[in-house]
Amino acid sequence: MNTYDLACERYAELGVDTEAALHTLTVTPLSLHCWQGDDVGGFEAADRELGGGLAVTGNYPGKARNISELRQDFAKALTLIPGRHRVNLHACYADLGGRQVGRDEYSVSEFQSWIDWAKALGLGMDFNPTLFSHPLADDGGTLSAADAGVRKFWIRHCLACRIIGDAIGRQLGSPCVTNIWIPDGSKDLPADRLAPRLRLAAALDEIFAAPLTLNLDAVESKLFGIGSESYVVGSHEFYLGYAVKNQKLLCLDAGHFHPTESVADKISAVLQFVPEILLHVSRGVRWDSDHVVILDDATQAIMQELTRGAFLPRTHIGLDFFDASINRLAAWVIGARATQQALLLALLEPITKLRAAEADGDRTTRLALLEAAKTLPCGAVWEEFCRRHDTPADHHWLDEVKRYEKTALASR
Repeated sequence: MNTYDLACERYAELGVDTEAALHTLTVTPLSLHCWQGDDVGGFEAADRELGGGLAVTGNYPGKARNISELRQDFAKALTLIPGRHRVNLHACYADLGGRQVGRDEYSVSEFQSWIDWAKALGLGMDFNPTLFSHPLADDGGTLSAADAGVRKFWIRHCLACRIIGDAIGRQLGSPCVTNIWIPDGSKDLPADRLAPRLRLAAALDEIFAAPLTLNLDAVESKLFGIGSESYVVGSHEFYLGYAVKNQKLLCLDAGHFHPTESVADKISAVLQFVPEILLHVSRGVRWDSDHVVILDDATQAIMQELTRGAFLPRTHIGLDFFDASINRLAAWVIGARATQQALLLALLEPITKLRAAEADGDRTTRLALLEAAKTLPCGAVWEEFCRRHDTPADHHWLDEVKRYEKTALASR
């Protein structure tokens, strides 16, 4: 009997169906973010500097320098991540072919090659307007800017991105989540917190006015950023209220809250009032919101909440981190596999017995079962998942990354 069969028996003793868990894991895609491959650089201009309070540390060799290299790296990472997934694209990754096109003039044509590439690989695609790293985003205001001309520019950009998102959804046969995050805020104490939020709400109303069939709108908050330490216009409370009022997707980024806040605890609360959520799985460390995801308590808690509440059908799971201090391709793989492992652990919980014990007021059994589940052979189930998807298990994927580093990355 192999290790997976033995694991099945152990889990079955607690009423857990490992095959059902593997099926759910197989049909739950991750939306893998393109910006890990080139440090959020994009390809609008070679001399573009990263702005909007974003910072990427490190200078590990092998950074993707163009669209072709980024796609090559992304495709390689996918061979080391079991399952079928999606690509999450920012607007600044437009394929301009050397042309100069304003962000407010973007159309599907600037992203058609990305759509064709995703279709060839069997990927779904998600999208994001890029409201940072631009001269009109340097003064702390985009959609909330006091300058009407600046504000209108960014409204046009977001309108264009929604149309692009809808075209992506139509061409790939899968709804595209188009997520809006803005860096607007103040480094020091503002005298007027209301006016920027009134302008932001009005701008969003204009952006979302036209219904689209295969584009799903999401809004994303942040507690603070570099340069907006004292005030963020798009706070959690603002976007929660806006999403509830307008029935939009609420994006919960695991790195965008206070370190003592539990993102997991927010899920069952907000899904009472919004149709779906977008998760950006990340790892906040002190003031940095975007460390590579690992199999830590916070990530496990998020996945437990999704499975315990049966929220997976209403949740879009994306990754959002960037680290240039290690091999960028390896960062993709580490973060994606850790997210999947956290989900698998949650799917392998003896949830039926846990619910029964809780309903009976038997807190002793509930705690005992939660502890017992921690030592069950999840690793054998994960290895079976990798085997079925023809993907190296555990640390063996690193050998392939090292080979790729020598043959492809070292020459950049």
